[in-house]
Amino acid sequence: MKEKKVPMRMCVGCREMKPKKELLRVVRSPEGVVSIDVTGRKPGRGAYVCRSAECLKRAIKQRQLERAFECPLGEETHASLLQALNDLEAQA
Repeated sequence: MKEKKVPMRMCVGCREMKPKKELLRVVRSPEGVVSIDVTGRKPGRGAYVCRSAECLKRAIKQRQLERAFECPLGEETHASLLQALNDLEAQA
């Protein structure tokens, strides 16, 4: 049988190519709300980040998420993304 192709995505924090299932999708909804998409199916513009707080902090510091979403993000958005990531790590 033919092997199935694994979709690869680049982390905006560390800039490494990884399998899509290993990364978290951060999405900007059509209304402009930025959140973490656990299912990977929310509508809107997405960017992928590793499941580590260091990569998310680096993406925020280097403004990679703002470039990916083509809009400025506020401090409250940064804090909510970090809190959501911490909540996901606590559940696992």
